[in-house]
Amino acid sequence: MKIGIFGTGNIGGTLARKLAAAGHDVRITNSKPSEKLNAFAADIGATPVDAQGVVDGADMIILSIPFPAVAELPQDLFANLAANVPVVDTGNYYPGMRDPHIAEIDDGLPESVWVSNQVGRRVIKAFNNILAATLADGGRLVGAPDRIAAAVAGDDEAQKRIVMGIVDEVGFDPIDSGSLDDSWRQQPSTPVYCCDWNVEETRKALAQAVKGKAAATRDKLPEQFAALGPNPKHADVIASNRENNAPA
Repeated sequence: MKIGIFGTGNIGGTLARKLAAAGHDVRITNSKPSEKLNAFAADIGATPVDAQGVVDGADMIILSIPFPAVAELPQDLFANLAANVPVVDTGNYYPGMRDPHIAEIDDGLPESVWVSNQVGRRVIKAFNNILAATLADGGRLVGAPDRIAAAVAGDDEAQKRIVMGIVDEVGFDPIDSGSLDDSWRQQPSTPVYCCDWNVEETRKALAQAVKGKAAATRDKLPEQFAALGPNPKHADVIASNRENNAPA
């Protein structure tokens, strides 16, 4: 597949590396100086391009950039992208920590619905509810007893199947978490968020989510991370998430 990726941070960069290693034609862009982008692309076997180069001829687009950067994308960027091409949103909203407050989301609009409104087409929500360290090192072969599951939400069933295939390819059990309007169930600090659950646990966690509850827990993340110390282990972060994201 020709896969275009916006963003080479923790999630976008890890996906680019994994997908290029799997033999996909990966094209990447970001806001960093071109020398750094070129060096990263050369290291992983991807092609550095501009924003339009990411989109042209792509079979899948991955948005792995902060929400302010999504809002700054050219409004006609996806105008000529075929309707059957999935646009995957991996993002998460962290107001007051990384992102400015967005009134619509604060009022309850699912984060990826907001992203859809910015880019002018419905997106598929995926890769947002696993940590970058999990994505990098937690992938397992199909059938492995310790295989972690990842939620995928969206309205187009064909697009969703394509994205779920990529989730499976990089080592995780894809779970259909419903429509894009349902994607609030996998937003930050919900029971399914960054807890490294298996298939059964993931389905249970999605069902346990309470609309509107997670934002208060999310806003306490700085305190939770401070309690873990300056260099927390991955297992400690997962344990903290499991404890703090649990339904009341």
